[in-house]
Amino acid sequence: MTCPQTDMEACREAIRHGSLSFHMASRLLPAGVRDPSLALYAFCRLADDAVDLQQEKAAAVLKLQDRLERIYSGRPDNAAADRAFARVVEEFDMPRALPDALLEGLAWDAMGRRYDSLSELFDYSARVASAVGVMMCVLMRVRDPNALARASDLGVAMQLTNIARDIGEDALEGRIYLPLDWLDEAGLSADRFLSDPRPTKAIRQMTRRLVMQANRLYMRSEAGVAALPVSARPGIYAARFIYAGIGGQVQSSGYDSISSRAHTSKPQKLGWLAVSAARAAMTVVMPKSAVLYARSLPETQFLVDAAGRQSQRRTRSDALFEALSQVAQSEREQRNALNGAQGRPT
Repeated sequence: MTCPQTDMEACREAIRHGSLSFHMASRLLPAGVRDPSLALYAFCRLADDAVDLQQEKAAAVLKLQDRLERIYSGRPDNAAADRAFARVVEEFDMPRALPDALLEGLAWDAMGRRYDSLSELFDYSARVASAVGVMMCVLMRVRDPNALARASDLGVAMQLTNIARDIGEDALEGRIYLPLDWLDEAGLSADRFLSDPRPTKAIRQMTRRLVMQANRLYMRSEAGVAALPVSARPGIYAARFIYAGIGGQVQSSGYDSISSRAHTSKPQKLGWLAVSAARAAMTVVMPKSAVLYARSLPETQFLVDAAGRQSQRRTRSDALFEALSQVAQSEREQRNALNGAQGRPT
């Protein structure tokens, strides 16, 4: 049987090479949270790569769902990330609805789903990012709805930052996350943009709107840091400042995420780590902000409800089942279309 320490070292390596921003932020977390969080992020990274790097994305999501099923059954696959995450699920009584939400978001990606409005983009961000933030709260033994709501804000903000940074890169892959009604307002169509992605004034204005929305939610999320264990606050502040710094780089480029991709340097990240430690120290003496009690985004309320309940369902959610069914149907239709094209006479 594999040693838990060996599995954790494999998770650390996966994060060290796959997500430098999170790896640096995690260094400020207490050991009791840091190792479980690395296991969580390693599994989430595995999940994202399992779908993103595969040609057959629909099949990859279905296989990933089977892996999660085995994790919650206590018989994970023979892989370090699966075994480590299974221990996290057991030790922290991780609500099944949270990783289910992540898989639902990945299923939407596999279907090439597009988003008609900012609210629908929040729906997507809730699944692929806020779900992870709420799972982090569970690892800190925090189930307070107000803290969970602010963690969800942080997740949406981080995902909007990712989207703003990756507009050009996503376009090369045939993906677009800009709200379609924004494109309509500018007299553009998604397909037209994808056929010839350019950093036009209209696209840069949309990128700016994403960054501004993210900044608003970063500010809201700060109020929740004071509701977390004192020892965990510097690490969460670090995640907030490092990702907001990426948005700052997008701004510095004139909101052109097509000609180049924004990135931050190691010295910048180290500077934000120092700022994070100072801000965390201030939370010990400053009164809690009234923003802590702001209502959660409607799109993330289901995550707050799932993590805040005392009794958790450990079975697959109906929403995930529906998304997976749609993925399977999409895959069948693509296969049938391909077979039909191959069978036509030339």
